[in-house]
Amino acid sequence: MKKEDIPQDKSALENFTREVCYVKNNNGKYKTGLSIGWDIKKDALDNAWDEVNRRIEDARNAVKEGRKSPIYFFIELNLMNISILSGYTGFMKFSINRHIKPGVFNKLSDKKLDIYARAFDISIDELKNFKGQDAERL
Repeated sequence: MKKEDIPQDKSALENFTREVCYVKNNNGKYKTGLSIGWDIKKDALDNAWDEVNRRIEDARNAVKEGRKSPIYFFIELNLMNISILSGYTGFMKFSINRHIKPGVFNKLSDKKLDIYARAFDISIDELKNFKGQDAERL
């Protein structure tokens, strides 16, 4: 690819990052050039974010319906999984799975809730009182 052929399609990341591409100059030597994005990559990123947003909305509904605790929602909102949250909190994975159950969550001590709140960068009050309503960060 020549430098003038580097894709410069607008994307969601154009103001945040550039992608380095290797291109040939007029002498046939490889050089680097910058791309702000290309449509195929943009479509893939858009699809990935659509999936993330669907999972967040499913988690919100599960909390609203009382099937899951707010921990489940904040895991999805923060793009975490049980293993990552375990690393942040020090809780064992099986404990976190139990804490995702509303009945168990409602009995958690403020000390444990504080650990979760710090991992999610929210207050204990936000964690305790989240019932599936809009979160500030959305």
